[in-house]
Amino acid sequence: MQRDAGELAGTPQGFRFVEIASILAFVTLWPWLASALLPALAEAPLMTPLAILLGYLGADFISGFFHWLFDTWGRPETPVIGRTLVRTFREHHVDPLAITRHDFIETNGSNMLAGAALAALGLAFRGGDRGAQLLAGCLLFTALFLAMTSQIHKWAHMDAPPALVRLLQRSRILLSKEAHALHHEQPFLRSYCITCGWLNGTLHFFRFFRGLERLVTAITGALPRADDLGVAAALEAAEREAPASVREPRTRPR
Repeated sequence: MQRDAGELAGTPQGFRFVEIASILAFVTLWPWLASALLPALAEAPLMTPLAILLGYLGADFISGFFHWLFDTWGRPETPVIGRTLVRTFREHHVDPLAITRHDFIETNGSNMLAGAALAALGLAFRGGDRGAQLLAGCLLFTALFLAMTSQIHKWAHMDAPPALVRLLQRSRILLSKEAHALHHEQPFLRSYCITCGWLNGTLHFFRFFRGLERLVTAITGALPRADDLGVAAALEAAEREAPASVREPRTRPR
């Protein structure tokens, strides 16, 4: 059974300081990495479009992986990540428009933390050979697009995003409202990638996240989404999504 919005609301006040610090870290580290890589990118013109493309796909995949992770495992009461991350993703299913009421810091702070971490990692490769510089370039653009992902997600829920954003959504360069609507069909089992959504079809076709869930269940015995759906419903959802060849009868808990 889903939790109501009242039970999910309330990110710890202290986390806002983390979000502010994350934004400051990102706007410091990302330009530092960009300026450090500028000579290498100028010397190899093809490196820039390749790094942009790989960075965009990398951000899309990372957004999908963590979206799946916090949608599927843990509880809002889980220490540290529960009230700061799990709560946010679960609240979004209860009230999809809540994100449109978040200010800039609440919308972007967590993603800029991830972007700052990737930019810091990129700085470690900036002075290497051409391969290392390409990796640093990929990290540069992955960091940028990942830092923008929550804002892109917010635009996908807005009735009237800015005109340029609507154009980019219609061009499928940014995640569109229509494409993201697939994720909000209960029990929220697909279309986790929320930067551009380009990888959603491929990951769904190869049942990537269902495979990860079966692996986690095999290792730990934990059931995906059991906390939100109830154990019986989680089992039914898992069996419904599993290929017919691997379905096995299960005894439902009473």
